[in-house]
Amino acid sequence: MKRAIELALDNVRTSRGGPFGAVVVHEGRIVGEGVNRVTATNDPTAHAEMVATRAAARALGTFRLAGCELYASCEPCPMCLGAAYWARIDRVWFGANRGDAADAGFDDAHLYQELALPPQRRTLPIAQLMRQEALAALDEWRRLPDRIPY
Repeated sequence: MKRAIELALDNVRTSRGGPFGAVVVHEGRIVGEGVNRVTATNDPTAHAEMVATRAAARALGTFRLAGCELYASCEPCPMCLGAAYWARIDRVWFGANRGDAADAGFDDAHLYQELALPPQRRTLPIAQLMRQEALAALDEWRRLPDRIPY
């Protein structure tokens, strides 16, 4: 956690980036580090946890990060938490919480609220199109004898 917080502080001090840092640890060793790179790269997905998770997956040569723990300087947003689930990370630790982030101007409470709503009630319009045609890709994937499940 100490390293994640150091990364967050350094990101603010040196690049005026978002005040977030994260590390992924495997067997007691840091295998991925990240800082918030949203404004530096114009990438809305470049949160510290995402950057650290991507680095860990590259370092370990796998998209399954079972056996790893994520340390984040602040409570992960829904996107980052979702990525931790997809990566099969064993445990997530965080320093500051989402209320602390909101006090600093990083309020993701609306995201948690939106995700709890049925799609038709969300503020971001979302609708299904061409389901039958889209099912073709899923059907073809299911038939692959050498598919890699995740």
